[in-house]
Amino acid sequence: MNLQVQNIGKQFQNGTKALEDVSFQVSQGEFVSVIGSSGAGKTTLFRILNGMMECDSGTILLDGVRLDSGNKREKRNLQKSIGTIYQDFCLVEPSTCLDNVLNACLPDMAFLPSVLGLFGRTRTEEAKRLLERVSLLEKAEEPVKNLSGGQKQRVAIARALMRHPSILLADEPVASLDPVTGRQILTLLKDIQKTEHVTILMNSHNLELSMEFSDRLIGIRDGRIVFDGTPDSLTGDIISRIYQNTAEDPERKEVRP
Repeated sequence: MNLQVQNIGKQFQNGTKALEDVSFQVSQGEFVSVIGSSGAGKTTLFRILNGMMECDSGTILLDGVRLDSGNKREKRNLQKSIGTIYQDFCLVEPSTCLDNVLNACLPDMAFLPSVLGLFGRTRTEEAKRLLERVSLLEKAEEPVKNLSGGQKQRVAIARALMRHPSILLADEPVASLDPVTGRQILTLLKDIQKTEHVTILMNSHNLELSMEFSDRLIGIRDGRIVFDGTPDSLTGDIISRIYQNTAEDPERKEVRP
């Protein structure tokens, strides 16, 4: 699915311009990282893309169809094409890994089955297959609260894939993980990109990992795109322009124990 972002703008009530005239295109199967300092507008962009926030101006197209289409059914179907992985996992900790993956089906289920958790055999088998895809099938009946951070992120990836997305938004997916685990998660996402041909759009503070795993980088500064190109075309001067006049070191690794 081809994603087109055309002249997106967003201004908050306090007058802050989070995004201004942002335009780019992502082809199906690309791995693209959006880089920039804190407050550059990366998170706002992702919230607009996954429907959590509306833009003030501009248009988002999926295969030429507006994401903000007036037709509610069409909009809902388009939004299903975009899955999201969050830095803090956003899982139901007391529930099992299997139930967390199955929860992705709730928006498409009738009221009574969703309340009673009657997901059916087909959905359950698919959820198990996806847990196996992320190397966690043996943890299917384990409560999420008992898992490590890396394992929780794998459950979150399986849950996102349960929606059969064409585009996967990864919002700082390894920022809360140690370096080794973070690299394992990105290796998994890279494999999903290659084997399932899912588009990966990642928001990241970690420039080193972004350059290693991405086909393309989009640099944002003060709500505007200042770079769009391949990792090998990212020079020191361009890095300085992306992170200019910020206290943030672009080479630092945003990881926590």
